[in-house]
Amino acid sequence: MEIRAARLRDAGLPTEDLSPVLAEQGHPLVFATVSGAHLYGFPSRDSDVDLRGAHLLPLGDLIGLREGEETQSLMGPRGDVEMDLVTHDLRKFARMMLRRNGYVLEQLLSPLVVRTSETHAELIALAPGVLTRNHAHHYRGFAATQWRLFEKRRELKPLLYTLRVLLTGIHLMRSGEIQAHLPTLLGLVPAPGYAAELIEAKAEAEHGEVRGVVDDARLRADIEALHAELDAAEAASRLPESASSQAHDALHDLVVRARAAG
Repeated sequence: MEIRAARLRDAGLPTEDLSPVLAEQGHPLVFATVSGAHLYGFPSRDSDVDLRGAHLLPLGDLIGLREGEETQSLMGPRGDVEMDLVTHDLRKFARMMLRRNGYVLEQLLSPLVVRTSETHAELIALAPGVLTRNHAHHYRGFAATQWRLFEKRRELKPLLYTLRVLLTGIHLMRSGEIQAHLPTLLGLVPAPGYAAELIEAKAEAEHGEVRGVVDDARLRADIEALHAELDAAEAASRLPESASSQAHDALHDLVVRARAAG
C-alpha cells in the first residue's frame, strides 16, 4: 500500500481520497488504475484524474432480461479536482485485450494502481500472451489522430500524445514491452531532443500552446521519421501476428471463474 501511495504521489496525483469515487461505481471492481497524462508522465497542474479499470457485473445482468451496463462512466469534480472514471465489465475488457488495443493494456499494466485484486494479477500475468505485431496499427492510428488534433489546435497536449504513442509503439515492437511513460521512453528510444522541453512547458497548463520550442518544418520531419521507425520496427518485430490460443482460453477461464465467484 505504501509503495502504491508513493507512486501516485510521485506521479503528481492530487491528495484527494479516490475511494469515494470508486464507491460510486456500484459494482465490484476488478481493478482501477490511473491513466492519462499522469501515467504518460506529462501532467499539468490542472490535469484531470483519469481512472480506468474493470468491474464485474452480476450473473443475472448477463443472462436475464435486464442487461447490465458493460461500460460505465462517472465524471465530475471532487473537491478541486476533475475526476473521470471509466470501467468495462470483465468479459468486455478481456475481449478488448484480445484485439490490437494498446490502450486497455496500458490501463491494465499501469503502475499507478488505486484498486487491485487477484483477478487483476491474473490479467496482468496473461498480458504477454496477447501482445502482437498488429498493435503497431493501434499506435500508428492513435498518433495520426492526435497529430491532426495538434495541427488544428496547436496545443502541447496532442503533440505530446503523438510523440508518446509513436515511441510506445516502437518500443513495444522492439522489446515486447508496454511502456506508456514518456520520460522513461526518452531513455529507451531515440527521440527528438526537445521532447523534454515540451513536457516542462505542458506542466504549466493543460491546454498550453507550442511556442518557440521547435519550428513546424523540423517537427513535421521528426514525426514522419518516427512513423518510419514504427514501420521498420513492426516489420522486424518478433511478436506474433495474433494472440495465442492459450491466452484466449486462459482469459475465458478467468472470466468464468471470476463471475462464478462474484
